[in-house]
Amino acid sequence: MALCGKIVFRAGAACRHIATFDLNGIAITAPTLPLDNAFATLPPAFYTRLMPTPLPAPYFVAASAPAAALIGLDAARLAQADYVALLSGNMVAERSIPLSAVYSGHQFGVWAGQLGDGRAILLGDIATASGPMELQLKGAGATPYSRMGDGRAVLRSSIREFLCSEAMAALGIPTSRALSIMGSQQGIMRETLETAAVVTRMAPSFVRFGSFEHWFYRKQPDELKILADYVIDGFYPHLRAAAHPYQALLAEVCVRTAHMIAQWQAVGFMHGVMNTDNMSILGLTLDYGPFGFMEAFDAEHICNHTDQQGRYSYANQPQVGHWNCYALGQALLPLIGEVAEAQAALDTYQSAFADKMNALLRAKLGLQSMQDDDTALFDSMFALMQANHVDFTNFFRALATLQVAAPEQDTMLRDMFIDRPAFDTWAATYRARLRQENSLDAERQVAMNQVNPKYVLRNYLAQVAIEKARQQDYTEVAKLLEVLQKPFDEQPEHQHYAALPPDWASHLEVSCSS
Repeated sequence: MALCGKIVFRAGAACRHIATFDLNGIAITAPTLPLDNAFATLPPAFYTRLMPTPLPAPYFVAASAPAAALIGLDAARLAQADYVALLSGNMVAERSIPLSAVYSGHQFGVWAGQLGDGRAILLGDIATASGPMELQLKGAGATPYSRMGDGRAVLRSSIREFLCSEAMAALGIPTSRALSIMGSQQGIMRETLETAAVVTRMAPSFVRFGSFEHWFYRKQPDELKILADYVIDGFYPHLRAAAHPYQALLAEVCVRTAHMIAQWQAVGFMHGVMNTDNMSILGLTLDYGPFGFMEAFDAEHICNHTDQQGRYSYANQPQVGHWNCYALGQALLPLIGEVAEAQAALDTYQSAFADKMNALLRAKLGLQSMQDDDTALFDSMFALMQANHVDFTNFFRALATLQVAAPEQDTMLRDMFIDRPAFDTWAATYRARLRQENSLDAERQVAMNQVNPKYVLRNYLAQVAIEKARQQDYTEVAKLLEVLQKPFDEQPEHQHYAALPPDWASHLEVSCSS
């Protein structure tokens, strides 16, 4: 390392001017970010301390202003040299205790044994008004858990994760956040030669279901209890007063997971790799790889080209979430004690999912009350969408334009369907329901447009941004981020971002390497 005053630079970095800005009212420099590391207070068996691997000639690609604001930073400053160094792993802040965590997990339903942060390094956490927020570099070099990998991320997948993390947050879906992308011309071999990048991810915690499975399958109950107590005390302190805190933890995680997946389903989001090591103990969407947003509706759609069996299809996501909760319940059983108590906690999942999903669908259809025939109305709608391959996002957005007393004005909606008479039949049932509620068109449209996004991260939009970025033009990444941060607004100047995918997009594939 070379020293520049109190600033610690990694090899190859040079002394440079350090900008200051306001963090919670206190002037601060990048190297003196007030990082703590609560996870580092756990015993050494939970992680490996290590330094990031310097990235050759790093440069700024993009930053998220809303994510930066969460930790009191000005996103515009992240393009300066010192922050590029910090957020690419070429510089380590004074108070940082970099580490990578160990965990295990089930991958595609099969026990995979020990895994861990193979290309992620936790820098520490920053105190915020809503609690600590961890900063983690993804793509910062090999760790003891890289399993023969290089520990790097590529620009392509980094752009996808950055944009989707922030798009999901704007949709109101629980998620890890993405602060920035830093790039490098360093060559990285995947299917082809690509260039390297580092994403700075943020979350209150990156503890996963697989973090608990690790200690259960290693038959180390002491470490299992330490981790459970860490999670309860740090993130679920209200559970400490429960008669059975570990059972209460399982129930809480089941409900949060069910609600999160219901929100995925409601916007047509598919995660692609719902392995237990990718499931957050806080109920956050975590680890964006081969994700996708539904376009032409197909309940059996598989967004991950690697998933040949369709385990993680759109239709399967709710039941896989339940399966993953069972895996967590198995891991927590030594602490819970009785199978019946664990089962009682797990039983909360299905009702939590059903209640949340039904509430979300009623909101998407602008319904004000719960009726016995809701399920039939929803099921017939999805069957109609399936049979006609209707674009998921555009259909729900357009449905807000339906007028109760003017079926002759349904031209735009009807034209989405090959079988227009079938749509007319469903629309008549829907209209009858709206009349029963005395629904007012103008009020309903406003309410529906607040829950049905006009803009989502379609794969082809991400690909356009990626292709331009490969030519060192990052303007489309910034523009697309701007659009996705206001998904419910009309944004007429950006209408083309809501367009159906072009023909070439049908050949796009994303896989676990993405």
